[in-house]
Amino acid sequence: MPAATDKAALLAVTLKEYEKLETLIASLKADQVMIRDDGTSIRDVIGHRAHWIDLFLGWYTDGQAGRTVYFPAEGYKWNDLKRYNADLRARQADLSWDDVTERLAKRHAALVAFIEGASEDALYGGPMKGANNTWTTGRWAEAAGASHYRSAAKYIRAVLRSI
Repeated sequence: MPAATDKAALLAVTLKEYEKLETLIASLKADQVMIRDDGTSIRDVIGHRAHWIDLFLGWYTDGQAGRTVYFPAEGYKWNDLKRYNADLRARQADLSWDDVTERLAKRHAALVAFIEGASEDALYGGPMKGANNTWTTGRWAEAAGASHYRSAAKYIRAVLRSI
């Protein structure tokens, strides 16, 4: 699926993919969310998606303020993602299914508010400040939102097919 190139398309794909994911997770039973695939549960994946929206919003805020932007987070590089995600799962280990779904809903609302409040130029007028690459803020927002929602739904469907 090609990336959105304007605010209207970004908002539409974000809402569409979240609605699909929300419908899918609403159908899950309590025992299904803790099924593990390679050490990761459905609950873990949803907690991860909520967290990455926070990361994106933090990257944007830091870049706008002229602060150092740590990708993906301070003390980690992109090639450390497996370790970062394992550390995140450990930090979120005590969260319940209700906790992670509530976090996802709140983070999604924050992402939508961000997109709605940003100008077309802020989203697609050039590279995101501090990112040190050519991706626009809108592209980063899509990666943290719609793309992550889509991959979470794909993961959940695969886990459900395997049981």
